Amino acid sequence: MQEARRARLIDVARRAGVGKTTASDALSGTGRVSPATRAAVLAAAAELGYAVNTAARHLRGGSVGTIGIVLPEVVSRSAYYMAFTFGIVTSAAAHDIDVTIVSPSISAGRSRPIRADGLIIGDPLSGDPGLPGLLASGIPIVTQEHLPDDVSGTPDGVVWSSHHRAMLRLLEEIDITGARHPALLVAPEVTDWTRQLVAGYREGCATRGLNPLIAPVAFDAPWHAVRTSTERLLVEHPETDVIICAPDSSAIEVVSVLGSLGRVVGEDITVVSCVDHPSLPFLQPSVTSIDLRPRESGVACSELLLDLLDGRAKSGADVEFPIDVVARESTARRLRVGAA
Repeated sequence: MQEARRARLIDVARRAGVGKTTASDALSGTGRVSPATRAAVLAAAAELGYAVNTAARHLRGGSVGTIGIVLPEVVSRSAYYMAFTFGIVTSAAAHDIDVTIVSPSISAGRSRPIRADGLIIGDPLSGDPGLPGLLASGIPIVTQEHLPDDVSGTPDGVVWSSHHRAMLRLLEEIDITGARHPALLVAPEVTDWTRQLVAGYREGCATRGLNPLIAPVAFDAPWHAVRTSTERLLVEHPETDVIICAPDSSAIEVVSVLGSLGRVVGEDITVVSCVDHPSLPFLQPSVTSIDLRPRESGVACSELLLDLLDGRAKSGADVEFPIDVVARESTARRLRVGAA
């Protein structure tokens, strides 16, 4: 059975026999509305089951017609975040809404209010001193992924993915290779994304009787830092036969390092990635990865925020966004035992 459509402001206005603006003013207690008209609008809202949405009131009242995006500093060199941002911009443009990038320096404090009707926070970071203030600002907020445990406050909506489940699927692809010494190249658990990846990796290793090996790399590590971490990993743990690359585009650097060391991906060692990248299908061999669908994820975040702002969704909305593993040549066959 199709769910009944939620009453809209225009429905209330028609039932009360007034214009949309008058109905909005009556419900919000603003504007020059007579007591009789206000009573009629409130009665119509009650009859239709229309709930006044504070986010929608914010948009229709003092709106600037803009939503903001708060992103990590790494965005300028991340194919993932560029696609994610493009998805938000495309979605917002379809609703005649502008998009502005809110500087991450907001974490250090801000003297003037944010000029946006709502915010999307991409992958909130643990320890970010700006997050509590944003969440307490009254601005409608949608986060991509859940908040870290150390951040107080509650967003109006969350779009999240099960990276834990995706990691377990990635390990199933690795099983095809016969690898027994997987290493996870990953940033500290400062986001829900990294926390889920590490938890899934440890669970998968425990299920298979493997020893988990975490190779640390900074969340915003540049290419040379990824190379250094990879070289250190292979010196300290030469038995490593698969490197699971968490940071965006890190698999490209890892493959390059392996080639310089005479290691053959798909023969004596393999590489997989937790973030798909446009170049990964064209490497030799092509690299198995988790497709996070960043553009579509951006669209989902934007649509949820706009639904909250216009009263089509209720605060507390929790939306799971589907992701999956793309199997490619790097995990297509068994490695040669003892070839390293």
